[in-house]
Amino acid sequence: MQRVFSTVTLDALTIDDEAAFARVALYAPLARVVREERLPFRVAPAGGAQATWARVLFLNLTFWHGDDASDVLSERRIPADVVAHCAWHHLAAGALGAGAPSVESMLLGESIASAFDLYLLGTLLAAGEECDFLASQMQAITAVLEDAGYDERAAALRFEEVARDPERAFESLRALLFEVSVALLGARSLDEATAVFDRFEGHRDAPLLHHYELSNWILHCKAYATSDAVSSAGAREVHRALRESDAPVAWLVERWLRPAIDRLDRRVAEGIEPVDDH
Repeated sequence: MQRVFSTVTLDALTIDDEAAFARVALYAPLARVVREERLPFRVAPAGGAQATWARVLFLNLTFWHGDDASDVLSERRIPADVVAHCAWHHLAAGALGAGAPSVESMLLGESIASAFDLYLLGTLLAAGEECDFLASQMQAITAVLEDAGYDERAAALRFEEVARDPERAFESLRALLFEVSVALLGARSLDEATAVFDRFEGHRDAPLLHHYELSNWILHCKAYATSDAVSSAGAREVHRALRESDAPVAWLVERWLRPAIDRLDRRVAEGIEPVDDH
């Protein structure tokens, strides 16, 4: 008998590291969006191949876009950073158009959601918090920095920079992820792809590029993205605005997150219950 994935919302899940993430001011409103918009999560049936880390990772990397896309979990637990990641994807889809996303809108949403991890890391470091997310991210980032030639002291200094200004660290990485991935999508050969990486080699975040699943991003866009001119223009406009902003995270909060929270507040005030299709 085939065991099926159950579909649940955030209230049915245990959130790992949530106590530490309470020190991140943006976490609570982002989690509220996920909770009250009733974003779906798919939970693998207990036991068997479906619940293995390798199977869940494959499903998340391969089927992260589409009408029924949702994060797949091996159990009824979710890391707090994944909650924030899902919230930014949801907000990006609402702002940039979820129907038939362009290459630029897909890559912009992914670059924002992914680079926000660095903002979280810097904020938690500055607050002196300790949690699994911080430990695992620092270990993984240290590994890619060492692979790029950083010694222990240089890696420590890089983390200090991120902790001093998490918002600028976010924007530096977000812009790089977006610009490199867009450029790589246009590469038609190994030499052209290598030239893209060479062009950005001097960027301070270049060693972090291979911390992210850029290959998956590129292949997914080739399979699913459209060439919608309006969606592309909108994404590039947001990219320019974030690059030019002195407070890029605040820009996203003001234009994406706050309107979403205002809509939820109006819903509560009007006594409108969210529709649960799951």
